[in-house]
Amino acid sequence: MTKPTFGTHPFLLGFDELERLVERTVRTGNDGYPPYNIEQTGETGFRITLAVAGFAEADLSITLEDRQLVIRGRSADDTARVYLHRGIAARQFQRAFVLADGVDVAGAGLENGLLHVDLNRSAPENVVRTIRIESGRPDRSPSRQTTEA
Repeated sequence: MTKPTFGTHPFLLGFDELERLVERTVRTGNDGYPPYNIEQTGETGFRITLAVAGFAEADLSITLEDRQLVIRGRSADDTARVYLHRGIAARQFQRAFVLADGVDVAGAGLENGLLHVDLNRSAPENVVRTIRIESGRPDRSPSRQTTEA
C-alpha cells in the first residue's frame, strides 16, 4: 500500500501546490553558508538572522517573489589585499525561504555583521459561509451549466 502524498490525499483538496513548495524548499541552498537563525519574536512575529560578516549593505539584496524570500550577497573581490590566511568567507550566496500565505516582510536591518529580516504573520480571517443546496439535475455543476435561450 502506498502512502498518500499531500496532493493525492482524498481529504486535502487543492493542496497540490504544497508538495511543489516542499520540493522547491529542499532544492534551495543546502550548503550551510551563510549560517542563519530563525527565532520567534512574538505571537505573530519571526526574525531571520544571517551572519554576513564582510558584506556591506550595498552587497546585499532581499527580494520577495511568489511567496519566496530570497536573500543574496555578492561582495566585490578585494584584489588590493594579500591574504596570508583567509578564514572569513566572503563568497557570494543565495539563501531562500518559502513564506506561507499571510506572512509579510516587516523590514530588514544590518547590524554588527548580522542581517535581520523581520516577518509578521497576519491572523487568518475565519469566515463561515452557508452554501445553498439547489434541487434539480445532479449533473449541473457550475462548469457544466449552459445558458438557455
